Amino acid sequence: MADVLLPRRAAPDGSPFPDRRDPGFERDVRRMFSHIARRYEWFDHVASLGSDLVWRPRALWDLDRFRAGGPVRRILDLGCGTGELTRRVARHFPTATVVGVDFTTAMLAAARRRTAGAAGRERIAYGRATAMRLPFPDGSFDLATNAFLARNLLDLDAALAEMRRVLRPGGVLLTLEITEPVAPAVGALFHAYFDHVVPWLGAAVDSAGPYRYLPESLHRLPPRPAFRQALRRAGFGRIALVPQSLGIVTTFLAEADGDGRVPAPERRG
Repeated sequence: MADVLLPRRAAPDGSPFPDRRDPGFERDVRRMFSHIARRYEWFDHVASLGSDLVWRPRALWDLDRFRAGGPVRRILDLGCGTGELTRRVARHFPTATVVGVDFTTAMLAAARRRTAGAAGRERIAYGRATAMRLPFPDGSFDLATNAFLARNLLDLDAALAEMRRVLRPGGVLLTLEITEPVAPAVGALFHAYFDHVVPWLGAAVDSAGPYRYLPESLHRLPPRPAFRQALRRAGFGRIALVPQSLGIVTTFLAEADGDGRVPAPERRG
């Protein structure tokens, strides 16, 4: 039977509106981030009511308490976008080299502009790459970070395994992501805002598609216990999940096990 081709989904204002069922999903996610690159940081500050200015520093605070110690010389920031976390990580680890990668040319251009006058800019480099196929040898980094990337990955298990591959044994992965709030009452208020007000704000700046996609993407993210299991399957041992803002976001921290080989699936029966 021939594959059924779905008509490409479009927002009323013509802005990109990715659909996971579409074979061109990754291409449309790239188009979406290209569309919003110019106002990405500004809009996130507004839409989160300023909370995202706290989430990244708090995630690094959590990281400091999770790490077993030892030097951090090389850091990879995946899905770096405009480089907001990349620059913060470089300040946090003032002797480390930081590589920010993203698969969107417009985002990387914005990152380079914003980093040009930043402290520690001589230790920061940017390049184009996808989290699914990282162009680095095994064990290249002491720390890998990403913020608000996981929801957009078509194959989370494959991406986590790739992140584990480029970490040295004992290296740490930090993933910061929007999650379901812990308390049902908070969840009801959160979804009233996140599912309805944020898309309305997006439409006001000619980006209805990206900000209608945003709440959809959260529903595709595994719940915290399932995300923990995905990290274990990818070859991480010690794991911590630290909710922020009553669970609206979570810092996922995971230490790379052993020799970097992803464990084989358990046999059943």
